[in-house]
Amino acid sequence: MSATDTRRGAGEPRRRADAERNIAAIIDAATTCFIERPQVSMADVAKAAGVGRVTLYAHFSSREALLEAVLEHVIVHSAGIIEAEAPDQGAADEALRRLVKSSWRELDRHRRLFELAQRELGPQRLRAYHDKALAHVERLIGRGRKEGAFRTDLPLHWLVTTFYSLLHSAGEEVNARRLRKSDVAEVLTATLLPALSPP
Repeated sequence: MSATDTRRGAGEPRRRADAERNIAAIIDAATTCFIERPQVSMADVAKAAGVGRVTLYAHFSSREALLEAVLEHVIVHSAGIIEAEAPDQGAADEALRRLVKSSWRELDRHRRLFELAQRELGPQRLRAYHDKALAHVERLIGRGRKEGAFRTDLPLHWLVTTFYSLLHSAGEEVNARRLRKSDVAEVLTATLLPALSPP
């Protein structure tokens, strides 16, 4: 291997590290920008991230691609927060109460982002991004059904969809100022537990 090849090889890890830092900075800046100014331009995101437009477009070819990357990042983080609530432990109904609270906290932090994603990506694509987080909900409801705490006369998938739909509907109600943020966790729990209880 020549000295030139050695220098090239040494430079590759640094370039990868620089690229990873740039991507992280772009996603962090874009998350804030999309929440605070949903119609923010790519140029403004680049400025907020401290990178040039060429660098931004090298990693994210379009606003849609950037929005999808931000959405995936936020939901993966949220899934970790939900998992930390130990939904597999304790009585199923109590675990559901914890899950509602933690899920609402995460959705409330990013509800403007989810509203934007639903508008620009569509509800089906938005739902697909939630699959990892919803796996915790599905496992919990499935456990509750086996324990006799939750109903078995309706499909499991439908009960998970009910959880997801009500949570996002609560965000829309808060955005429309028809529901106070401080009331949401209690309202959701009071709605979901009877809906999931055996008839």
